[in-house]
Amino acid sequence: MTQYRIALVPGDGIGIETINEAVQVLNLASQLHGGFSLKYQSFPWGCDYYLKHGIMMPADGLTILADYEAIFFGAVGYPTVPDHISLWGLLLPIRQQFDQYINLRPVKLLKGIPGPLRKGSEAIDFVCIRENTEGEYSGVGGRVHRGTGEEVAVQTAVFTRAGVERVLRYAFELALRRPRHELVSATKSNALQYSMVFWDEVFLQLSREYPTVNCRQYHVDALAAKFITAPESLDVVVASNLFGDILTDLGGALQGSLGIPPSANINPTRRYPSLFEPVHGSAPDIAGKGIANPIAAIWAGAMMLEHLGQVETAANILKAIELVTEQGATLTPDLGGTATTRQVGEVIRLTLQHILE
Repeated sequence: MTQYRIALVPGDGIGIETINEAVQVLNLASQLHGGFSLKYQSFPWGCDYYLKHGIMMPADGLTILADYEAIFFGAVGYPTVPDHISLWGLLLPIRQQFDQYINLRPVKLLKGIPGPLRKGSEAIDFVCIRENTEGEYSGVGGRVHRGTGEEVAVQTAVFTRAGVERVLRYAFELALRRPRHELVSATKSNALQYSMVFWDEVFLQLSREYPTVNCRQYHVDALAAKFITAPESLDVVVASNLFGDILTDLGGALQGSLGIPPSANINPTRRYPSLFEPVHGSAPDIAGKGIANPIAAIWAGAMMLEHLGQVETAANILKAIELVTEQGATLTPDLGGTATTRQVGEVIRLTLQHILE
């Protein structure tokens, strides 16, 4: 039997609640499958840890995490801790240190969920790939003359050929594996005449290596409109760190609730562990009430299993999720239901058990 060592970082707020339900789903899946097991080690890092220790994780946190096959992450954020501290103190260092240069976000409207558009689930089913370690989030810059009338803030986006080419190549390869063989690239090369023109040039060069992939290039604002007006025209979307961040949250909104979409931060070389997380934040306004939607965390767990090689089991978990949403009897308040976090987790586990048995 194959055993996978998983580092759990539930984090803050509803991240703790939803990851707990997801872990129970994963445990059931491993028990029923019989061919693999999951061994967890939980780490209490996050904003609560910061308020007690002055840091989001211990100094050797990244060294500790490097020993695991994957990282299962909940959420980070707390009202009294500035967002740039929580993000740059935990999640971004993990992404950059472990070279998780692919952020993979499925945008799929699950059956039974009334999305905000007058379009059914068959129209919204595409994948976004976001460059995840450089670009606009490289952290290069600074501020001088703070608090004076001459204060200056400089934030520099860094685009390397290696970084751009590897994320674009990943996108082309994914497009090849999908039935439609279509790839859309988002830039803003009319205004950003260096970085985005460079991105467009690399995209064009690589497209010659993939003649069977139907390629299109959009300015990011036009593509954002396309997300709304014609999501059925999209199959694989690739974008830089900032543009991908914005577009994927728009994609999450198309799914009916930010309690649904998952996210994978992947190191394709597998030299380092990859990280899997729900998209939703820590939602301190509902934390502790037991009403957070666990679907995003459970789906993220399925993506983790797929990355680890348990493809069929991952597909069955997603199938169980969609059977539950299609039935519509057990949904949390964000989806118009009255069910609790635990009740949704329980019915997904029961449905999964019926599928696997």
